[in-house]
Amino acid sequence: MVVLALNCGSSSVKFGLFQLGPGAPPGDRRQALAHGQVDGLSTGDAIVRFRIGERVEEARAPLEGHEAAVRHVLARLAAEARAGLPSIEAVGHRVVHGASRFRHPVLIDDEVVVAIEALEELAPLHNRPSLAGIRTARAELGPGVPMVGVFDTAFHASLPEHASSYAISGELADRHGIRRFGFHGLSYQSVLARYCEMTQTPEEAATLVALHLGNGCSAAAIKGGRSVDTSMGFTPLEGLVMGTRSGDLDPAIVEYLTRREAVPVETVGEWLSSRSGLLGLSGLSSDMRALLAREGDHPGARLALAVFCYRARKYIGAYLAALGGAQAVVFTGGIGEHAREIRARICAGMDWCGLRLDPARNAAAVGAEGCISPPTAVLKAYVIAAGEEDVIARETASCVARAKNALQE
Repeated sequence: MVVLALNCGSSSVKFGLFQLGPGAPPGDRRQALAHGQVDGLSTGDAIVRFRIGERVEEARAPLEGHEAAVRHVLARLAAEARAGLPSIEAVGHRVVHGASRFRHPVLIDDEVVVAIEALEELAPLHNRPSLAGIRTARAELGPGVPMVGVFDTAFHASLPEHASSYAISGELADRHGIRRFGFHGLSYQSVLARYCEMTQTPEEAATLVALHLGNGCSAAAIKGGRSVDTSMGFTPLEGLVMGTRSGDLDPAIVEYLTRREAVPVETVGEWLSSRSGLLGLSGLSSDMRALLAREGDHPGARLALAVFCYRARKYIGAYLAALGGAQAVVFTGGIGEHAREIRARICAGMDWCGLRLDPARNAAAVGAEGCISPPTAVLKAYVIAAGEEDVIARETASCVARAKNALQE
């Protein structure tokens, strides 16, 4: 089956075209037939990166919004199909928030679209782009091409009750469906599979602390191949310091700012989502590269980097305690895969738990996978590339195959 995996982010669209069977094993890191990314969708001057085999192209295009980006990707793939690239037989869409309703991939119909739309208020920066991609792909490809929703929250459906529950009224929590859902699940699912492949560890025997560090950041405690705790919660706002999101904070701050600034609570929520994190702390930028370049002469940049690394280190320690130890700490995401200085600072002073980095290995692992700890380290550290599109494609093929089998029975 030829599957297009669409990953619509807040201002980008990543995609991969895969040819695979319905029962592909989790560790199969197959090569995409084509893959790429459209960035800068909020500017109207997008950068389109497209790769087929060894052919790599990069160009600017006047694309604004996810609908335009997805139409552009589909048109480009259709043109390549006329030149010999296989045609799309199914499309998998990453959807960030599935709440309690979507614990597994599902075939997308009108009812599913409405249900995803109803969850927008819990992840407006994320579910809205996914819906734009879904609607555009359905309109462009028609009813003959099945669509599948693959949910970031599904990986964390295994959270035990003591980890998923907030200490609020049980009646209120049940009435409004309030619990810790967790996010970046597709990333963690791919990293877990890849770690097991690299170390020849069965998934049911893998115990890890994983950190997805990018514009959005989170940590996950994985025990026996299952998520048992994670830093993001009811929404993607909780947990680690992020590019523009605050992460953990005293909830009373929301009410306090609402009164003191004489603004609606929605305004404070917008501040916490888009004016906080690295951007808010530094007063300079949400981009880790810009902050590293300016930390020598900019106090705000130094503070943002210090808080970012400190918060991540705290979560590693907490999750090691929750797990009773682990086999490895895994870094993934744009920062996790490329910022060797940040990995080193996060792991500094953690010899007490056996976590040490090898400076040479850490320096070599910039955009490259591998173990970055010395051979003698008790607790290993790895850099592993997030393979979200791989997971989307595999889950889509399996979901479509199950649906076909059910019709034949």
